[in-house]
Amino acid sequence: MSARWVFDALSPAGRQARLSVLIFHRVRPRKDALFPGEPDAEEFELHMKWVRKWFHVLPLDQAIAQLRSGTLPARAAAITFDDGYADNCTVAMPILRELGLPATFFIATGYLDGGRMWNDTIIEAVRAAPGSQLDLDTLQLGRHAIATPAERRSAILDIIGRLKYYALDRRQRLADAVAAQVGAELPRDLMLTTAQLRKLVQGGMGVGAHTVNHPILAQVPNEAAWEEIVAGKRRLEALLERSITLFAYPNGKPGRDYNATHVRMVREAGFDAALSTAWGAARFGCDLYQLPRFTPWDRAAWSYALRLMRNLKRPDYAAA
Repeated sequence: MSARWVFDALSPAGRQARLSVLIFHRVRPRKDALFPGEPDAEEFELHMKWVRKWFHVLPLDQAIAQLRSGTLPARAAAITFDDGYADNCTVAMPILRELGLPATFFIATGYLDGGRMWNDTIIEAVRAAPGSQLDLDTLQLGRHAIATPAERRSAILDIIGRLKYYALDRRQRLADAVAAQVGAELPRDLMLTTAQLRKLVQGGMGVGAHTVNHPILAQVPNEAAWEEIVAGKRRLEALLERSITLFAYPNGKPGRDYNATHVRMVREAGFDAALSTAWGAARFGCDLYQLPRFTPWDRAAWSYALRLMRNLKRPDYAAA
């Protein structure tokens, strides 16, 4: 039995269809010792060849329109990226174009043109930290062994985990304090430039909004959440001179990172649909403002396919 036959059975055409939306963040030119699980160019290309073989990959806006009308083809899928990293343009897009695959990129506009996300400040600071131990007790962020790549990765995940749900200004202030304590020069070219953003569009890719500063919406006042949602949309529309109709919730866990109030805000801001990071596949009649996304992490074709099959069989995810 071929994988494609199974996908046909699990995701037929029409109103019984299931839409698999894949989510990525970065595609590095080569493996990063700190994050060996993240795809590099070679691995990403291999995975996209599997996806192209097994699925009917559609532009996300088209896929959502057909999901709404109950006219999706069998094995429907879409590809998305969150945040707006420069390697989306320099590494991922050439591979996608070579394979004839569309994708949609959700951009946090506050980091365009030399900005750096707070979590990348932590990552790059710990990467650059000298010695075998990083003492952040004065910042109430603990002491961390960093003698090996695995220890540095563990330190990064621990620090990010502590800061993720802090208020936006406190989170940024502490990330900057970690960098200042390390004292290293951190990269300023991790995120897209405006020129690269426009190159994505010129290359036939879609663009969606992802707020300005990537706050956890449930952790900020409603007025601030509304401004983040609307300002990110307006900024992209001004830069690209086109309507931005799709949104992705930062971090994206329903009920924890955003709630029903934010779903209503996104609808009222004029978006046609929005995406979470809840696992699952969308079906006809589902909430278009809380579409699930999923990406397998396996390195063998059979296990990658099996995980996608299991995702298609998931019951409807828990909405906010």
